[in-house]
Amino acid sequence: MTSDFAAGNYRFIPAVFQYSAGAAALPGYEIERVRFDRMPTLAEGFAKIAEYIKAAGRPLTSFCACELRSPAAFTDQGFLEFNQHYVKTLAEWGIYDGKTNPVARSNVCPEIDPPGEPSFHAFSFVRPSTNATASFVIAGSGEAMEGAGPYSERTVRYRDLGPDGIRDKVRHVVGAMESRMGAFGFGWKDATAAQVYTIRDFHHVVGEELVKRGAARSGLTWHFARPPVIDLEYEMDCRRVTREIVI
Repeated sequence: MTSDFAAGNYRFIPAVFQYSAGAAALPGYEIERVRFDRMPTLAEGFAKIAEYIKAAGRPLTSFCACELRSPAAFTDQGFLEFNQHYVKTLAEWGIYDGKTNPVARSNVCPEIDPPGEPSFHAFSFVRPSTNATASFVIAGSGEAMEGAGPYSERTVRYRDLGPDGIRDKVRHVVGAMESRMGAFGFGWKDATAAQVYTIRDFHHVVGEELVKRGAARSGLTWHFARPPVIDLEYEMDCRRVTREIVI
């Protein structure tokens, strides 16, 4: 089930308070993705994003997705505290109402040369377009099942780094991507990019669990990074965006 966020001209998949499971532009609009050449910190990044969106003649409510980089994986409590801080700006922008958050997000932790504090890698916003091609951004998902409770109780093959454990983690995450795209009526045949975040060797399952299922239609971008919570090992996100820029 999806919901419309009329103020941003996009629809989204409701999930948890810190992010939605995905965002898709409404007819007459498209998503533009902007990647930072040099990552700004969270506060600096929000300021730069606001400046960019306003310069494009768009309201701040058109902000629909972002990709963050953090210094290291969080504990469950640390992740909660970070998210409570993160959504304050979205509330100020008229996006987060205290319960529902339409903005999709990925937040991962580079294993080598991580930022000193949470920073922005990229963001996406919605703008008017005559392009009839639909666009969407699916939020990052690790191998934790949806629901409440500690991540340790919801993680597929918790702390299992063997070949079978990695296979099941990858399989679960690819399935999550397919489910989220399916909520918008899309699939791998529509995606223009797919990103993988892990420091583990997953090459033994690339052919069966990724390529054969269509996840590598446009190739795979592998980031040597950890998911945002301790003991999660594999994360993905994907998108269909035809307008991308680096600033």
